[in-house]
Amino acid sequence: MGLTGARPGGGVSGATADAAVLRGEGTPTTADDRPPHCAPPMPALVSAVEQRLIDDPQLLGDIAEAVGGPFHVLFPDRVAVNVTRFQAAFATAGVDGFVYFGKKANKAACVARVCAEHGAGIDVASTGELVAALAQGVRGEDLMVTGPAKSDELLWLAARHRALIAIDAIDELDRLAELRLPARILLRVLPDGSTSRFGLDPVELEQAVRTVAADGPITLSGFSFHLSGYDTVARADQAVTLVGHCLRARADGHPADTISIGGGFGVDYLDADAWSRFQNDLSDNWFHGESPTGGYYPYNFPVPGADMLTAILAHNDLAGLLRGNGIQLAVEPGRALLDQAGSSVFRVQGVKTRTAHGEPYDILTVDGTSLSLSEQWFASEYLPDPVPWPPRSGHRTPTCVGATTCLESDLLSRRRIPLPRRARVGDLLIYPNTAGYQMDSNESPFHELPLPPKVVLREAGDRLRWSMDAR
Repeated sequence: MGLTGARPGGGVSGATADAAVLRGEGTPTTADDRPPHCAPPMPALVSAVEQRLIDDPQLLGDIAEAVGGPFHVLFPDRVAVNVTRFQAAFATAGVDGFVYFGKKANKAACVARVCAEHGAGIDVASTGELVAALAQGVRGEDLMVTGPAKSDELLWLAARHRALIAIDAIDELDRLAELRLPARILLRVLPDGSTSRFGLDPVELEQAVRTVAADGPITLSGFSFHLSGYDTVARADQAVTLVGHCLRARADGHPADTISIGGGFGVDYLDADAWSRFQNDLSDNWFHGESPTGGYYPYNFPVPGADMLTAILAHNDLAGLLRGNGIQLAVEPGRALLDQAGSSVFRVQGVKTRTAHGEPYDILTVDGTSLSLSEQWFASEYLPDPVPWPPRSGHRTPTCVGATTCLESDLLSRRRIPLPRRARVGDLLIYPNTAGYQMDSNESPFHELPLPPKVVLREAGDRLRWSMDAR
């Protein structure tokens, strides 16, 4: 399940070649031979199983013919690898830890099933997500229920299944108490200086702790927080604060043996050189129409995923503090458990040629929408380059990718991407590593188009076998 390419320190890199070179086509695009209206190559870091799929001369075509329209491919075995890496980080640090998959990042049934099979829980925020997790074998006690202003139905179901409920407001705690059911809760803390609309401020937090009777049906199991961004030091420092809350709650008779630091574990989509080049050389000339205004996800992380958890545990010996006080650390990664776990595939339906700054470029129209590549709907751009399939020789062609709707702004890729060859009608276009948030976070049946189905791909010896996802 490794990635193509390697860099010092055991990581992965595609800096030496674009996606075409990884498949043995063409030559790398350099700053010298790339026209000024064309973006630099941004080759995705690709797992071994995904590369097998790209290289297979027939399988993608067979799937496309069978399902019709755009589709997503999921690699559940990769989710298992990612779960195990987080669990190994806890074990190496000697910390009692538990991994909850942030289900909002992907709805696929096969992902929930992997969590059930590999000792991970699921973070859910609706009755639908809770029921879907239970249906795939995740035990109620392995669910974390988050989100603001939870409905009475969600609170009732969560309590009935002994899920851990992250309380976000005083009135939510009051409504839970009115159910008169045994329930396990964390109190979500508003971090100092945060302007978030979520969490309990110091006054509310003190009131909530007083509200929970030590001998009542509601058990105060601990505290949680969520932070924006990817700062390991800030997360470690806030975790120390939560340990203090636990110790004070214990003095009042509560078990308070768990803290959750939420998600926000970075994912490496691109090698460091490609990401740096994009940031340093970014030009409005690279885009069809207006360039994105919403900013970009940090597509390269020096310390991503489970390594980020290791760094958090090491800061000021947070691991030792947790061990010494018998406190379990929960994490709620979404995207990081889906790294290299899926791709999105579209069929080219039309090709037009336009010019910019006196240079030609192609605009493709594919059979899906940017709702299936959701960064676009945040006024941003999904940066890893798509890969045309089947592999053919040809000349690099600056290419934008438009969607099938009648909206001018509906483009999957505004950038003029240096595709390794000119795409043709009937070709497939593969966007790698889209399982984390991209592939279904914002999908809707716009124009009454059906939602792209999910195909599950597994390695079976020298073959790749596929089936439809259960959801």
